[in-house]
Amino acid sequence: MRARWPVALATLAALWAAGACGAQRGPGEPDNGLAPSPVKAYDINPLAREKVKDGGTLRWGLVDFPTQWNRNHIDGDTTAVKVVTDALMPRTFRSDERGRLTLDTDYVTNARITATSPRQVITYTINPKAKWSDGRPITWADFAAQWKAMSGRDRDYRVDSTIAYENIQSVARGASDREVVVTLAQPFNEWQSLFTPLYPSATNATAAAFNADWINRIPVTAGPFRVERLDVKGRTVTLTRNPGWWGNRAKLDSIVFRAVRPDQMVHAFTKGDVDVFEVGPSPDDYARVREAWDAVIRQAAGTQYRQFTFNGESPVLADVRVREAVAAAIDRRGLMQMDLKGLSWPPVTLDNHFLMNSQYGYRSNAGTIGAYDPARAGRLLDEAGWKMSGKTRVKNGKPLTLRFVVPDGIVMSGVEAEVARQMLQRVGIRVEVRKVAFDDFFRKHLIPGDFDLTAFAYPASPYPVSSVFDIYANGESGGGRRGDGTEWYSNLGRSGSEQIDEAMYRAGSTLDAAKVPGLLNEADRLVWQKVNVLPLYQCPQGVAVRSALANIGANGFFDLRYEDIGYAS
Repeated sequence: MRARWPVALATLAALWAAGACGAQRGPGEPDNGLAPSPVKAYDINPLAREKVKDGGTLRWGLVDFPTQWNRNHIDGDTTAVKVVTDALMPRTFRSDERGRLTLDTDYVTNARITATSPRQVITYTINPKAKWSDGRPITWADFAAQWKAMSGRDRDYRVDSTIAYENIQSVARGASDREVVVTLAQPFNEWQSLFTPLYPSATNATAAAFNADWINRIPVTAGPFRVERLDVKGRTVTLTRNPGWWGNRAKLDSIVFRAVRPDQMVHAFTKGDVDVFEVGPSPDDYARVREAWDAVIRQAAGTQYRQFTFNGESPVLADVRVREAVAAAIDRRGLMQMDLKGLSWPPVTLDNHFLMNSQYGYRSNAGTIGAYDPARAGRLLDEAGWKMSGKTRVKNGKPLTLRFVVPDGIVMSGVEAEVARQMLQRVGIRVEVRKVAFDDFFRKHLIPGDFDLTAFAYPASPYPVSSVFDIYANGESGGGRRGDGTEWYSNLGRSGSEQIDEAMYRAGSTLDAAKVPGLLNEADRLVWQKVNVLPLYQCPQGVAVRSALANIGANGFFDLRYEDIGYAS
């Protein structure tokens, strides 16, 4: 499934120019200031550098050991790759715990919009001290090569995503090799997502290098740590302090990342083989970790959210009133309490499709659609012609039956489907829970539309428009598998509208940062009306750490500073 941001831009920019409504904040949006988060945004034991000891080794547990270490490659887009390469690779911006962005001056001392007409132009000034581990300076050529690789123009590059990069018209040298001038084809206010992480020009020079040079190796870096050893057989990556680092000196001597089977991770932690790892939503593991020596679980809102997707092209769900009825019959808070029982996490539902509870600008826009109201569900079904016959809703002699498709082996999805079945049964809706092979779940069921309801987790990002645009973008007519239907790309819910597309475009293209939260919430209110995705809750993140560790734990949207991680003095 490909990104469509630039495709939509071409159409919507014309609508905007033709007199679309001016950007305004939504009702209740503050002019400035930061509303408190209803959940804990991060929990990392933050300490100033002077209170962190010099020295020590941190043993970090990973649940898998990647083969591809190029994070921009489709096979490198994994949590493990991100955790390791965040200590090694350049970035342009950092996110705080609320998803707000600041420049990472270790790499880029300035980045700003220098023109808006006839095109948006961004000018970056690279830190004059920034260099790769092979001694080469980081220059505009690294930016240009990454754009060309990620633009989608050469399909031999197996890129993870082309979003934002395919909107770039050119990347040029500025006044020096350390100045980068980027011209965008269309206005885009989430341009800060570009060039993070940045890889060296040699990696992006050819498709062969992009696809193969980082398999089982990390050849070039530019961070506070360097790679001492990558042991494929032993499934470990050892990092040591980089003596050539130009920023704040790393507190730790070394970090050892070790892959451990998920069912063995708690044991490895209690034995002392691992000092930090992500626990996951297991009450039993939480209890076992708490009994371990010198252990603490740091817990905060994470960067994923659980949700139900409704197939708007399903014959039984094509009527939006039926989708609304299904949503009204589902007790989202009850589902959350069941999912997270024993994790000591507050039952706060997620009432926004673009922003997480912990993100800046979050507002609850669910209204009556997100409210648990079985009586309303019954009235909506009656209006749609589904009348009660005994204990089941019937229309034209056919019972109202939904196929709830979930991947086999994912316990949480299976339990959610079964509990939803019981809830929907109370209002006369039959549900058949179908468990399918994990490898077939997306490819054979969700993408072709062979389901009515499904449940899984979506990722969240500090870049709320570009990261979810395709999930809610309207379908393109004349597409489909045989060219005679609608092509929905990543919109698995198969419902949308030009109004939603236009609202998302306004939110993603205005260059007035103060207006963005209000515009996002305007778009969100329209998405709720389609009942495409029913958000349940922002998943909590639980991280087990040794109690003396500082500046590490459940970081949520906060980008860890690896040079500040260490042991409290």
